[in-house]
Amino acid sequence: MIITDTHTHLYSEAFDDDRNSMIQRAIEGGVSRFFIPAIDSAYTDAMLQLKKDFPDNIFLMMGLHPTHVNEKYLEELGHVDEMLLKEKFYAIGEIGIDLYWDKSTLESQKKAFKHQIKLAKKHKLPIVIHCRDAFDEIFEVLETEKSDDLFGIFHCFTGNLDQAKKAISYNMKLGIGGVVTFKNGKIDQFLNQIDLGHIVLETDSPYLAPAPYRGKRNESVYILKVLEKLSAIYNLPLETIAEITTENSKEVFKI
Repeated sequence: MIITDTHTHLYSEAFDDDRNSMIQRAIEGGVSRFFIPAIDSAYTDAMLQLKKDFPDNIFLMMGLHPTHVNEKYLEELGHVDEMLLKEKFYAIGEIGIDLYWDKSTLESQKKAFKHQIKLAKKHKLPIVIHCRDAFDEIFEVLETEKSDDLFGIFHCFTGNLDQAKKAISYNMKLGIGGVVTFKNGKIDQFLNQIDLGHIVLETDSPYLAPAPYRGKRNESVYILKVLEKLSAIYNLPLETIAEITTENSKEVFKI
């Protein structure tokens, strides 16, 4: 059984004390494919080191996270441009709009999002979207950029059924993680109305640990709890959920 974690920040400082053993735990648990989103240039070296340490398991993305869009964001976008010419990346991410922390940067976030969507199209790569308190704003940008070469993953999907269908209409898979196990997560109430062909698994570790680990540091092996929840929701064996969601990830990332 091959399980794919389509979104995990394995370079995070939260793993500095046990990174290699934590990754090994996940591999032994059946999680053998890890897709690593970027945040900003400060983490690039750590991401590249991860790839060197686990060349058969680690697949990198490149991008500027919306919460790191600040007065130096054009410089950061230049770094993204540069890295895409230097190294192999499998997606532009995570990118998008976050209005939870700071609404004052909305216009800059939109510009950064659009710029990186165009980069993804140029390099024939998927995008991985971060959306927090910004569904309308995200959909507004996607509407202006929609085309056959726009595709990717709506990471950490927490919207309602209509928003799920709209995201899928823009050629996005839904990234489902620990939130699906939360009592107040709500997405478990309608997810069985979404074809499993539109779903990929993720942890977003070290964030959003699933029940029963909620509130603790998340790690990639905990994706097994997400897998178990989807098995119950879709009434399918764990192996079937793992196989279909891994195939979906291959469709997106082309590997």
